[in-house]
Parts: sequence; structure tokens; C-alpha cells
Amino acid sequence: MNPGRRTARRARLVLTACVAAVLMTACGGGTSQFEPFAPEQYVAFGDETSVIRSDGRRHTVNPLDASGAIDCAAQPIWTQAMATQFGFVFEECNPAGATRFQALMRASAGARVDDVQAQIDDQIARGGFAARTLVTVLVGANDILELYAGYPQQTEDQLIAEARARGERLARQVNRLIELGPRVIVATVPDVGLSPYALAQKAAFTDTDRAALISRLVAAFNGRVRTTILNDGRYVGLVLGDEMVQSIAKLPEVFGVTNATGAVCTTALPDCTAQTLVESGSSAAWLWADDRHLAYGGQARLGSLAVARAVGNPF
Repeated sequence: MNPGRRTARRARLVLTACVAAVLMTACGGGTSQFEPFAPEQYVAFGDETSVIRSDGRRHTVNPLDASGAIDCAAQPIWTQAMATQFGFVFEECNPAGATRFQALMRASAGARVDDVQAQIDDQIARGGFAARTLVTVLVGANDILELYAGYPQQTEDQLIAEARARGERLARQVNRLIELGPRVIVATVPDVGLSPYALAQKAAFTDTDRAALISRLVAAFNGRVRTTILNDGRYVGLVLGDEMVQSIAKLPEVFGVTNATGAVCTTALPDCTAQTLVESGSSAAWLWADDRHLAYGGQARLGSLAVARAVGNPF
């Protein structure tokens, strides 16, 4: 075959492949989302990082309005950012007096992995899930710190094995949610090995780098979650909370954070407000509210990542 004919043949093959790719995408066979997912309902599962209490307080810095009352709508936590994206309101924070609540809070303070099953059961008992439901799941930090408290009575290998087992149990609950019908946004546990608590543990003990140990527990937990959940973007979207914290800790100025190592609150959560901060402290410019929970500087970034995943995922 002469060179001219070979070139023409290759051109025809490329054109045929391109047309086939376009048709496949138009029919829904591609990975690009053709029609944005529009949920009828949003349900938040997990621990206190996701929680809005019945009095509007959150487990972060609580802003105040002009009268000195807690303003639950200001500096929204990540679950509020998700609800707002779809025009939903939580009953727990309803300053405008809405009467219909399509955002439902099932997360609870202090929750661990094994509590998520009960949270899902509770939602089923209350009527289950709408035809087009979005849920978020973030839990595991309390498990990690509980496991760490067993060191050195338990070896690191034992603790790593248990962290993996708990990550697998959480992934099974995520897969259960998929079977029940909702689309799921899963956030990995933020790296609490970079928290003020972990840094204090590192300074207090010389037997090993305690902060690095906590980070390894986080990595073991998150790794097992990621390898056990149904790895299909039509049903699950993953938000990397651990990598988010690592990035902010490494280059805080890039994210508008001025302090990524200290706690901005001087009182315990959820009672911390804009009036109970360290001198020159700012919830928006600090990563950590107390020694293990995110301030608005972390919550805002987590919310942005979660919303982007929910909007862009090919649900």
C-alpha cells in the first residue's frame, strides 16, 4: 500500500473512532455527566464534624449575630454547604422559618463506625429514602483516637489491623446505602495526625513519633474504606478529607489559612463562639477549632470539595 493510501486509511479510522466516542457519550456510556444530579432529599450520616444540634450549635466555632446570639447560618459547616447547593434546609438551622425540610440530620456527636448502621436504620424507620436521595458519610476520627489510646498496651500492628477492620465495616455500610438506592458522597477521615492533639502527643512522648502513628492509623482506615466501597462513580463520590488536611498543613497560605497547627477555641465544643477565641484568632483563617475538630478554615474547604464532587459526579 502506498504512503498516501495508508494516511487516508488512518484518517478514516480516527474519524470513525471519534464518531463512536461521541455517540457513546451521548447515550450515557461515557464517564462525563450528561445531566446534573438533582436530588429530592439529602441525608447526613456520621459524627460531630457533620452535626448541627437542635439549638443550632455546631462542633466548630459558632459565629454570633449582631445581638450576640448564635448565627447557625453563618460560616456553614460542610453538610450545610451541601444542603444549600441543592436549595435544602436543615430543621436544626432554620432562621428563615421554612416549613419543609429536605435536608435531614442523622449524624450524631461522638459517633463511631458501628453507629452508622443504627443511623441508617433510623432513617429507614422514619420513612426511608426518596427516589433521588443524596447522602454524605463522614465518620472514623473517634475510632482512630480510641484506637490510639490503646497504645502502647497494644502494638502498632494490632492497632493498624483494627483500623483496617473498622474501615471495612464502614465501607460495608456505604455499600448497603447504595443497595437502598441513594447516591453517596463519602469523605475520608481528615488526618488527625496533624491535629493539635497529635502534635501535643508527639511532644509529650519520646517512645515513638505519636503524631505519625496517628496518621498511619488514619491511612490504614481510609485505605480500607477506599478499597472496599463499590468503586463506581454512578453511585459513589469520594472526597479526600485526609489529603485536604495534609495539603493545608503543608501550604496553609495557599488556602488562606494562617494557623494550621493550633486550636483557635479557648472553650470546649460545641460552646465555642466568636467571643471565645485565642487572641487574634479567626475561625476562617485557622484549620482547627479545638485540638481535633475543624474550624471554618477546614470546614469551608471540605464543603467546597464535597459540593464539587456531588455536582460533577456521573450519578
